[in-house]
Amino acid sequence: MKQHQKYEFVSSASLPTRWGQFTIHGFVETATEQEHVALSYGQWQAGDVIPIRIHSECLTGDALFSTRCDCGAQLEKALQNIVEQGKGVLLYLRQEGRGIGLLNKIRAYNLQDQGLDTVEANEHLGFDADLREYDMCKLMLDTLNVQRVNLMTNNPKKRIALEGMGIEVVCRTPIDHGITDDNRHYIRTKTEKLGHKFDSHLLK
Repeated sequence: MKQHQKYEFVSSASLPTRWGQFTIHGFVETATEQEHVALSYGQWQAGDVIPIRIHSECLTGDALFSTRCDCGAQLEKALQNIVEQGKGVLLYLRQEGRGIGLLNKIRAYNLQDQGLDTVEANEHLGFDADLREYDMCKLMLDTLNVQRVNLMTNNPKKRIALEGMGIEVVCRTPIDHGITDDNRHYIRTKTEKLGHKFDSHLLK
């Protein structure tokens, strides 16, 4: 069982999906018992460049099909991309609402309904705009023998985090999916205040 000071690999199992046959790998934060998973597809050797996505849990978008965000669409597109490329990894991190949790996310939604943007709402509740951490990704990628990646993201902080842990980000692939009239303002806010990279013409 591969371990780290803060994280521990638990087990793996097959996971058939509508896109293809993945393997699901379970991890746990030893101090908090928070659980995270990785989905891997295909085979590779050490040193290969592997398509990956770091995806933070979004119950409303991933499971309840909300269009207030683009999370569900990005999750599906990442899995499709991995299968199309014949190999890859999706790291699914249990840090809802950019780290504030599900119920606080609902409180933040209520404030957004009253006119605040997503950053202002989090700050009004006493949180930083983004509380997510990515250090658990190191053990997850080490367990899967991934050292060099093509990172599917619009968030430059994820690239910085991986490179700070010694993971080589060979390239970044934008994942501009799921933009709707319901979330265009939200995505503009992420672009303007959090530095996310989206194709500007998609936000008009």
